[in-house]
Amino acid sequence: MLDKNIIEQVKDIFASLKSKITFKVTTDANDVKKQELNDFLNDIASTSEKLSVEYIEQTGAKLHFTLYKNDKATGITFRGIPNGHEFTSLLLAILNTDGQGKNFPDETIQRRIKSLKGKLKIKTYVSLTCTNCPEVVQALNLMSLINPNISHEMIDGGLFQQEITDYNIQGVPAVYINDETLHIGRGDLGILLEELEDKVGTQDDENIKPIERIYDTIVIGGGPAGASAAIYTARKGLKVAVVAERIGGQVNDTTSIQNLISVPETNGIKLANDLKTHLTTYDVDIFEHRKLTSINLKDIQKQIVVKGGEVFKAPVVIIATGAAWRKLGVEGEAKYIGHGVHFCQHCDGPFYKGKNVAVIGGGNSGLEAAIDLAGICKHVTVFEFGETLRADNVLQEKAHKMQNIDIYTNSQTTNVIGNDTKLTALRVKDRITDKEKEYPFDGVFVQIGLAANSDPFKGELPLTPKHEIKVDEYCRTSIPGVYAAGDVTNVPYKQIIIAMGEGAKAALSAFEDRLRGIIG
Repeated sequence: MLDKNIIEQVKDIFASLKSKITFKVTTDANDVKKQELNDFLNDIASTSEKLSVEYIEQTGAKLHFTLYKNDKATGITFRGIPNGHEFTSLLLAILNTDGQGKNFPDETIQRRIKSLKGKLKIKTYVSLTCTNCPEVVQALNLMSLINPNISHEMIDGGLFQQEITDYNIQGVPAVYINDETLHIGRGDLGILLEELEDKVGTQDDENIKPIERIYDTIVIGGGPAGASAAIYTARKGLKVAVVAERIGGQVNDTTSIQNLISVPETNGIKLANDLKTHLTTYDVDIFEHRKLTSINLKDIQKQIVVKGGEVFKAPVVIIATGAAWRKLGVEGEAKYIGHGVHFCQHCDGPFYKGKNVAVIGGGNSGLEAAIDLAGICKHVTVFEFGETLRADNVLQEKAHKMQNIDIYTNSQTTNVIGNDTKLTALRVKDRITDKEKEYPFDGVFVQIGLAANSDPFKGELPLTPKHEIKVDEYCRTSIPGVYAAGDVTNVPYKQIIIAMGEGAKAALSAFEDRLRGIIG
């Protein structure tokens, strides 16, 4: 089933396997996919003497296989045939089961995973063509290996359509814990871990001591501003740490990037990876998947505390926490997120092939979403709050030329309407006449900009009415030794290239203040 070249590549990947790993397959004798799965796994097993396949036929069984290490179940199950984008998930699961793989989280993250309460049965519905699903699958597989009370099952939604219908799944990846919704859409280990902590709680070990880390400079945030600040700081010979939820930040959710000067075109995932690669060429300690729990910025030695018991201390802190997707904040929105309300057309747009959808927002991201969706949807309606569209002229011209896009300005969304299981319509007010009208839709994509991630600092630093951190032209805040850069600040124009420049400026300002004796 697998191409010979792929088999040879997989042999190289598994050349260092040390453990006995078995695929224990369970199928119904009459399952039409049975032979395809068997052939697939036999090809994988042929790449290493450490791999083997065992078969069990069971009437009515749903086709699946579980990974065993030295005859002990790992908790990792694949229901379906993990090819396509999930082929990498299988390869990584095998390596991770053997104790290999560069994707294992560090001590603090493993501590948090181990402290999750109860027996957790997690399943993730995927599409094998989904580019966002593997990261979620791989993260949850890792959790299964780290915490024996967690089991995780990847399910190919294409093979189990009835379950997709029963759960009313309209976007993938769709993650369920003990048959309750946990997560829908793009995610990573940090996001999923935080959601699990909120859902099931944690069991703290009183004997575990906090981990204290001391630096010259702490950069909070790993997006363009944070990466730039860390690199410029490291180049001055200072000991610097990046404490972030994810390297790349909001960039990870950006698709085509064509205005990063000297780089004609890139995409968010690639740029995020490039930022991480650049950081690792310097003496920068990266602490990813961190969630702030408390801060103290007013003392000379600043203190940052994150989940898992880590305490970071430094005389200089550069805040570069960026921004997040802004929500509508209207009735019904929260209820139908993932069930008709979406924020990423690339993740969830394919579920609306041949259907009618709306895009809320007439800026660049809104019209880009509308143009993308128009290629697969029956009809796209754009609602813009302002009198005119805010997108670049080239996008406006392209959208106006497309026959299946309608655009309404002066339009305020006032309500998201559904039938308790999924969105069915929007209520929109004409801001000129004040008349409201219901528009039936199958799905809605919200593209109304970003909100500054400033909540952890609102008790420490003055914020603007837009909740942005106030900085001067040197990126200084009101507290000596504390700087801020990028989209979290009141600097105008939220652009990647501007954030990079502001991050560099913040680092240079901190260094200059150190030389002048303003800070330690």
